[in-house]
This record gives sequence, structure tokens and C-alpha cells, in this order.
Amino acid sequence: MSEAGYQPFEVKRVPELSGAPPHRYRVAIIGAGPIGLAAAIDLAQHDIPVVLLSDNNAVSTGSRAICWAKRTLDILDRLGVGERMVAKGVTWQTGRLFHGHDEVFNFDLLPDDGHKMPAFINLQQYHVEHFLVERAKEFPDLIDLRFSNRVVSHEADDSGVRLTIDTDDGAYEITADYVLACDGAGSPTRKRMGLSFEGQSFEERFLIADIEMHEDPFPEAGRPERWFWFKPPFHEGQSALLHKQPDNIYRIDLQLGPDADPELEKQPDRVIPRIRQVVGDKPFKLDWVSVYRFRCARLKQFVHGRLLFVGDSAHVVSPFGARGGNGGIHDVDNLCWKLAAILKGTAEPSLLQSYEEERGHGADENIRHSAGATRFMSPVSDTERTYRDEVLDLAADLPFARSLINSGRLSTPCALTGMSLQTTGEESTDSTDFKAASSVGCVAPDLPINSEQWLLPLLGCAFVVLVVDAQTPADLETLQGVSVVSIKASEDATNRYGKGVFLIRPDQHIAARWPADHADVQSISRAMKQALGAGQGLAA
Repeated sequence: MSEAGYQPFEVKRVPELSGAPPHRYRVAIIGAGPIGLAAAIDLAQHDIPVVLLSDNNAVSTGSRAICWAKRTLDILDRLGVGERMVAKGVTWQTGRLFHGHDEVFNFDLLPDDGHKMPAFINLQQYHVEHFLVERAKEFPDLIDLRFSNRVVSHEADDSGVRLTIDTDDGAYEITADYVLACDGAGSPTRKRMGLSFEGQSFEERFLIADIEMHEDPFPEAGRPERWFWFKPPFHEGQSALLHKQPDNIYRIDLQLGPDADPELEKQPDRVIPRIRQVVGDKPFKLDWVSVYRFRCARLKQFVHGRLLFVGDSAHVVSPFGARGGNGGIHDVDNLCWKLAAILKGTAEPSLLQSYEEERGHGADENIRHSAGATRFMSPVSDTERTYRDEVLDLAADLPFARSLINSGRLSTPCALTGMSLQTTGEESTDSTDFKAASSVGCVAPDLPINSEQWLLPLLGCAFVVLVVDAQTPADLETLQGVSVVSIKASEDATNRYGKGVFLIRPDQHIAARWPADHADVQSISRAMKQALGAGQGLAA
């Protein structure tokens, strides 16, 4: 089923055009793609009301973002759509890389069991948007969904942001305490502000083709996989990618070279012969075709007073490694609990500088990996090409060379170790009882509590003191806004946490950790204050 299977969303006349008195909104969100919808739901789960403004009334055209990584699925599970996405999506964890006819190596993204969410799923963006819209409608008192409401201008000052919005019924204005610009890579908000979007553009053009095909191209594997070719025999001198989506839709990416004519290459009489070379004589039909050129770029600042940039409006990457949509959801996860704390008066506005710090670090990491993959796939110098070819030749026999192959370092959460909100040093004493997977700044690892319950759903949306195979510190009930989760020793708990006491942020990152005999309510309170911006000069 393509996006045509979903009906347009209802467009309602807004109260501002029906004589309602002016109303000031806590948060306005521009853009109702996956990032804007996720932000609205996250804020609603913190009891923050939002108005969500979309310039259209339909899900996206074409599959667009399709690869959703485990960390993103954990976040979307916290937002109430993760299980539905996994049920609909195609789960894969094995990737195979080929050089010409030969398989160079394969990899397993999730080598150990004991996680609620899989390593990766493939699911078309239009399905994700549909699920998120349905979830948003479960908050009628907190999320005001306004479709076909296009923001045409804005004015910001120290007290808020005034938006001018155009609809078929006329134009109107609203004012919000904060505005999130989730309006995509071509962000009209960013362009109105004349902000520099600094980065690197790549000349290579790529063809994306979604095809409907009922015969399995992975019969020997017995399950869907991700196949990537350097110098494939069916597409000489270039690269190719094949993986499956739901509803018997397959995504094929083909490198075309820098001189390809995008309009010509999208024509069926050009596309179909290329697809035939990939799938052979298997019957198929085209579902969606696009030719693109990409860039890696970011804003210097994501926070502009009370206007905040989130997702592709703040940073863009190449599609290799699936770091675009996943990175945007990680932005939401990082930002919304902080904004909610500010609006509730439990943190100062300067806490937003930690969004700049932490997600700027995430954007830089994603751009570095994305640009590196692009240079490996499309060498621009003889030296780079020689290096790439020699690595591929060596990789079949020498394991060290396999780690140098870069067809896209797949999305993983970035660690926040050493950044302003985390407590380290004397406040969080290192111990041989701890494991590297649960280091301060990392995302808390998932594990099974019992046959029906997982750890991560017990964390998030509030601060949690997690006690692993240790005595719960006394007087924790005196801490406001903190819950306690205590788990017993198990093989998974020991391997991923060791034992001790952990302070978990609302975004499931570890803010501090202590050996059991070092943890007390005073040290936990200090770490929590630091996680709310009271340290490192972020907030008073």
C-alpha cells in the first residue's frame, strides 16, 4: 500500500477565525512530519499543551525515511507508537556487503538478545506519520492539530514568538512562549531568518526506486536483510543498495554519477531497465521514484532565543547510515523534557543551552560519519579511490580491512560523556562493579525484567533512580519528581550494568552512577540539580 491508501486529514476552521478571543500558546510546532509529531506527543506526555501547524493535510509522498534504528524505536515506544511500528515494519539485523559478485563480509547489528526493540526496522515514512497522527489525536486537550495551516512569517522577542498563518479561510496570528521549527531540510523558518546553513555538498546523484515485488530476493537467508554492493555486476562502476519494506515494497538505491540528468533518469523507460538488472526476471511494478543529490550541513546554533530548530531544519546528512530521521527523533528526545521543565518552572531557560551542546555534538557526529561514507562510496581523488579499492580487495580475507569499509555507519545514539549535565568525578565514583555499557552519558541499556516486562518502558518522562542489585538509598521520597526502580541481579543486568545506583534522565540517558555504598540522597539530589542545568554555568 502506498501513501495513497491514507485519506487526507480533516481541515478545521481555527478558532482565531471564528471570533475567539486571543489565546497565548505554550508551544507552537511548525511542521507535522515525524519530528514535529513526535515533539508534540512528547510535550503532551509532560502535560505541556501545543499547537501543531502543518502546511498540508496528508502523509508524505513516497517512502522517504524508511530505516528506524533501535534507539529511535525505544524513544517512539516511550511515545506510544513503537510496538505498532515494529508490528508493521520489516525487521532486519543482518547486513551483507558485496564487491562485484563476491560477498566481502556480513554483520549482525544486535548480536545479543534481551532487548524489547530490534536493531532496525524498515517502515515507510507515511506509515510512521499516520501512526503518530493517530497517537497525537489521543491528546485532544493538549495537542491542537491544525492541517493546511501554513506559517508565512514570524516575529520573535524575549517574551515569545508571534506567527502569521495562512489558511483557505484567511490569515490569522498567534503568539507562543516557544516555537519549534520542525519544517524540514528546506526550512522556510530558517530561510526567513537568513541563517547560514554551513556544510558540504556532494555532486553524485542517486536514484531511489520503490518497487512492489512479491517474489523474495532473499530466499536463501530466510529473512529480510540489507544488501549493499560496491561495483555491482549489474551496475558497473557504481554502488547499489537493496532492502525490503512492508507491503512487498523494496527500496533500491543506485548511484548514477554526478552528470546524470535527474528528470531523464526518473522516466520509467530509464528506471525499469536498471531495476531489471537488479532483480532479474521477477515481476515488479514501480511505486515511487526519485533522483537526489545531498549535502551534509548544520546550523551553527540550534537555539535562537525562544525559537528552536529540530531535525532536518537544524542539520542534514546523506541517507547512508540512516542518520537523518533517526537523528531528528533523538533531537526531540533530548529537547522536550528540558523545555517542559522550563515551562513548569523547575529549570531555567538557560537549560536549553544543553540542547545546543548535546545535539550539536550529535549532529557533528552524524555529519562526520555521513560524509565519511560518501567519500568512501564516491572517491573524489585518485588517492581516495586507490584506498577504497585496496580495502575492498583485502576485506574478503583480512578481518582488519572489513572495519574500514564504509557503506554508511548505521545510526547509533551518541554518548554525552563529559558534557555539562552529567555528574562525574567525585560525585560518581568509578567502580569495578560497573560495566562500560552503562557509563555516565550513555543511554540506559534495555533488559528483560521478567517474561512480560522490559526495563526501558519503566524509565523516561521523569527522573528515575535505578537500583541494580543493591540497597535502595534512604530518604529518596524527599526528592520531588523522582521515581525509584529496583531490579535484582540477573545475567543481563550484570553484563550491562554491574551493580550500583544510577540516576536516569527523562530521556533515558545516565546522568550519574554510584557504587551502592557511595549513593545517598544528598549526592543524588546534587546530580539531579546538575542534570537540570544548575552546574557548568547553565542555570542558576
